[in-house]
Amino acid sequence: MTDDLTFGIEEEFFIVDSEGHLSQSGDTVVDSASEGEGELQHELTRSQVESATGICSTHDEALKQLRGLRTELAEAAAQRGCRLLPCGSPPVAELGLPHITPNPRYERMAEHFGATARTSHTCGCHVHIAIPDRETGVRLITRIRPWLPALLTLTANSAISDGFDTGYSSWRYQQWTRWPSTGPPPEFTSLDHYESIVDAWLRAGAILDRKMVYWDVRLSEAQPTVEFRFSDVAATPEDAVLLGVLIRGLVTTILDDEKPASGLSNEVLRAHLWRASRDGLSGRCPHPRTGDLAPTTEVVGDVVDFAAAALDSTGDLDFVRDGCARLFAEGSGADRQRTRFAELESPEDVVDLLVVRG
Repeated sequence: MTDDLTFGIEEEFFIVDSEGHLSQSGDTVVDSASEGEGELQHELTRSQVESATGICSTHDEALKQLRGLRTELAEAAAQRGCRLLPCGSPPVAELGLPHITPNPRYERMAEHFGATARTSHTCGCHVHIAIPDRETGVRLITRIRPWLPALLTLTANSAISDGFDTGYSSWRYQQWTRWPSTGPPPEFTSLDHYESIVDAWLRAGAILDRKMVYWDVRLSEAQPTVEFRFSDVAATPEDAVLLGVLIRGLVTTILDDEKPASGLSNEVLRAHLWRASRDGLSGRCPHPRTGDLAPTTEVVGDVVDFAAAALDSTGDLDFVRDGCARLFAEGSGADRQRTRFAELESPEDVVDLLVVRG
């Protein structure tokens, strides 16, 4: 059932001007970008853009597509005197609120959710993993929950926001979870249980449509996939693909293992995710098996070991181990942001560090 699961990766970016402030050119950047492999899309605000790979089978495919998509967007942005910024939250403080993209759905969201829509200004990375059916997807979501905090640390990339060091590696995660349908999913007993919560949210007006189910892991409404939505946009394509193939390896391992759910409550899992978003890769993280704090690098190493057989079967094991070794040595996006900011306390320098060179 789980042999050679395909995957895809979506990335959200900010469009910033030469000084690092948010630009309102995102929609025109998307519309003018050259068409290559994958897809470019508008986002909620006009200072954001989104890209999506096609269906991938190997890490080389995904890496090639992500690099190409970033280059297309960066070149289109440069034509407007702007830059493409892969960062979970805007490093430079803004005086005004972002402009909503002129789209009926986005405008309705902004009106209905008010400041939540206009101030939760974040960019994430979404990983899609193919599943045979929605019932399998719900079983997977229930059993993969304890592993989410460790995964969150890998691409933490929003330490500097609004001109200061937030004290978090993934400040985006804290901002994002203000939406009423975000956060870790519960332990579902069935697909009907999943659907009953979505229906209740719709009836309460906590979501306007099924695309607004924003759990950290959800069933995709558009694709036959489970979608992982907890991550900051990665600082580099290599970091994003590392996350994607490690998630695929975990999915394969968990579905083939068929062990029962962990019994981990959402109250405890929220605490684990909070700790992971604060400490990131350079601190301590609750271990997915025990809940005890351990150095994050050790926890991530244990996650890789747990999925090693599945990663090896798809040719990803060396790529993942090399990628983790690189991150442990160089630091995550958040670590690199914090180091650069400490030198001059300049959020503009953080932007210069991260922007994609077309």
